[in-house]
Amino acid sequence: MPVYILKSMRPAQWTKNFLLFAGLLFSHNLLSLVLLLKVVAGFGIFCLLTGGIYIINDLVDLKKDQQHPLKRQRPIAAGKLSVSLAKKIAVILLISSLVLAYELDSSFALVCLSYAGMMLAYTVYLKKIAILDVIVISLGFVLRAVAGAVIIHVEISPWLLVCTLFLSLFLVLSKRRHEMVLLGKEANNHRHSLSEYSPQLLDQMIAVVTGSALLAYTLYTLAPRTQTEVGTTYLITTIPFVIFGIFRYLYLVYKGNQGGNPEILILSDKPLVLDVVLWIVVVVLILYF
Repeated sequence: MPVYILKSMRPAQWTKNFLLFAGLLFSHNLLSLVLLLKVVAGFGIFCLLTGGIYIINDLVDLKKDQQHPLKRQRPIAAGKLSVSLAKKIAVILLISSLVLAYELDSSFALVCLSYAGMMLAYTVYLKKIAILDVIVISLGFVLRAVAGAVIIHVEISPWLLVCTLFLSLFLVLSKRRHEMVLLGKEANNHRHSLSEYSPQLLDQMIAVVTGSALLAYTLYTLAPRTQTEVGTTYLITTIPFVIFGIFRYLYLVYKGNQGGNPEILILSDKPLVLDVVLWIVVVVLILYF
């Protein structure tokens, strides 16, 4: 039973919560043990919070998940975790995570509460509205980045938010496209908003956010304010890693028919993993050494 509970919390999705470390990294505080431990604690709390929301989502989509070729294997949809127990666990996770967040930092707790409210609204209603559904998911990524900056009380860079927004839109739209290809004519029965999309429309949206993400990151590295804050102009050397990462992901989506699980894809494709690791290493060397 503990294994089924953990699977329902979708630990693979917790990779998204590493965005909390972005503020710590780019504010030159990565080597501060006190602040690092504070962000680690925030990361753990956010994992509990998102885990509770994922369980609620599985409860709301129970009947649809049971008809889905992949989602029907989830513990709740498969009947391995009872609905009554899942409800109790979801409530415990949400309440405990918000209480712990408040104990850690009141501002951080406010961001967590905002995230929980937005995602619960998405689970119940907003995910049925085309375009708004992908924007809400992307704003969830942005709130993660905000939470990481708020918890250590550093200024939130507008560039951080813009880059996060466009990159998350890129991932979410790619996931929507994969769902349409995988489910075919049955797509509308599994996700209501998919009836408002078409592969051609999603291709156009992906093209727009791909260019926007690359342009935003490039402008971020070139901005005088950025170069003043980080104390170097060498951040521009990380642009090739971003270009390769996005293009590699596009290759996997269009040639490999992947993209349904971005969190798994990013961790399983060796060239993509190597690219991300190299980007992190180079950024750390530039900012700290």
